[in-house]
Amino acid sequence: MQTSFQIALFAVAAIVSVFTSGLLIGRLERVARRFGLTEALLGLMAALAADTPEITSSITALLHGQRDVGIGVTLGSNVFNLAALLGIGTLVAGRIHLHRRVILLEGVVAMWIGATTLAVVIGALAPWIGLVVALLPVVPYLSLSAATPAERWRVPLPPALRDWVAESISEEEMEIGPAIDPQRGGARDAYLALGAVLLVISANVVMVISATHLGTRFHISPIIVGGVALAAVTSLPNLVAAIFLGRQNRGSALLSEAMNSNSINSVAGLLVPATLIGLARPAGPDTLTAAVYGGLTLLVLGLAYSSTGLRRSHGILVIVAYGVFLAALASL
Repeated sequence: MQTSFQIALFAVAAIVSVFTSGLLIGRLERVARRFGLTEALLGLMAALAADTPEITSSITALLHGQRDVGIGVTLGSNVFNLAALLGIGTLVAGRIHLHRRVILLEGVVAMWIGATTLAVVIGALAPWIGLVVALLPVVPYLSLSAATPAERWRVPLPPALRDWVAESISEEEMEIGPAIDPQRGGARDAYLALGAVLLVISANVVMVISATHLGTRFHISPIIVGGVALAAVTSLPNLVAAIFLGRQNRGSALLSEAMNSNSINSVAGLLVPATLIGLARPAGPDTLTAAVYGGLTLLVLGLAYSSTGLRRSHGILVIVAYGVFLAALASL
């Protein structure tokens, strides 16, 4: 297959993936609205739909034995999301205000899953153990997100903790609802969403295969192919979301989108397939990417907590940190 044809194939597949992901997000939100899902769960559904390209690309690479590409897509996308959603989003907004309880709620889950993912990547935990550990905070978080505001106040938890969690989720919903606000969908939206899923999967399979062939032909490291090229292309829907939410100055929605997107990527794009098909021995670039993902997440959360939000200077710092990460990755 000629190089020019492979490049064209990659470009077409990337365009189809990005634009179809937008269709998927919109139609899935409409279907979810019809079933009366809460605003918090609606936000999680939107994050899952936006992550479909990353998840599909990672699973495709792992199934083809491209470990570095698969890990690179998932964790590289997570690092890119932090730079795009919180770095660029903060630059667009100038400053985003966050309540500390929202930062803690999102941060605890995000750091738990990030630390577990790092442990799996470096070989400290077996993938199936990592998956079980990662899901420990996910199940109650999903349960509380799916509950109605009235039901959250009746969750069997200590009163202080229950009230704290209920208020945190309610505050997120106040921003997520207006930011999404889909119409009630019907059967047509469900069929379009299903078709979009199949098209996104097909496009990303083609994109991964063509990208790995091009990487081999031009002697590009697999971790660069996955952690930089594919990670950036598959994360473009999140970049669009960052610009939109930043302009609306919806800080809680922005933080929720970034943390939930990364957690979904880690669990569905790495831990689940690794549990089913296994992972090869750890490599330096993989460990670096996982460590940067965890470290940058901790940095962002620390800055946000100390300042009850993120300033433009924080956004610049996150983007610069991403640039340093790219330089370090290229030097390996």
